[in-house]
Amino acid sequence: MLVLIQRVTEAAVRVDDAIVGAIGPGLLALVGIEPGDGDAEVARMADRLLGYRVFADAAGRMNLGLGDAGGALLLVSQFTLAADTRSGMRPGFSTAAAPTDAEPVFNRLVEACRLRHAGAVETGRFGAHMVVSLVNDGPVTFLLRA
Repeated sequence: MLVLIQRVTEAAVRVDDAIVGAIGPGLLALVGIEPGDGDAEVARMADRLLGYRVFADAAGRMNLGLGDAGGALLLVSQFTLAADTRSGMRPGFSTAAAPTDAEPVFNRLVEACRLRHAGAVETGRFGAHMVVSLVNDGPVTFLLRA
């Protein structure tokens, strides 16, 4: 499982011109599910998403996780994140989980985050063509691997 997180002041996801998920300050997380990802990866990634210290403390240092900072989380499935880009000029998708395998794993990650995070946890729509808008705060962007 790969998750690209971006610290944001705001982010939203639109499907067919309708907002399906939106947050204020917090994290936008683009989630790529790989073959074989399961409960262990879901648990580890939920821990990392909620605890990864990318928010400033009183001294201005990145020492606070999402819960400590009181931020929201927007999870967006993105199979292209798991693409094989090592050669050629066109990505290969054999390194991404099939949609029928990826969707339940993504849903378990969403549920794990909702159970453990007191703040808002929003999502896009799995498998849909989504338009994602964000204001990156910093910019602060990290690639997490489970």
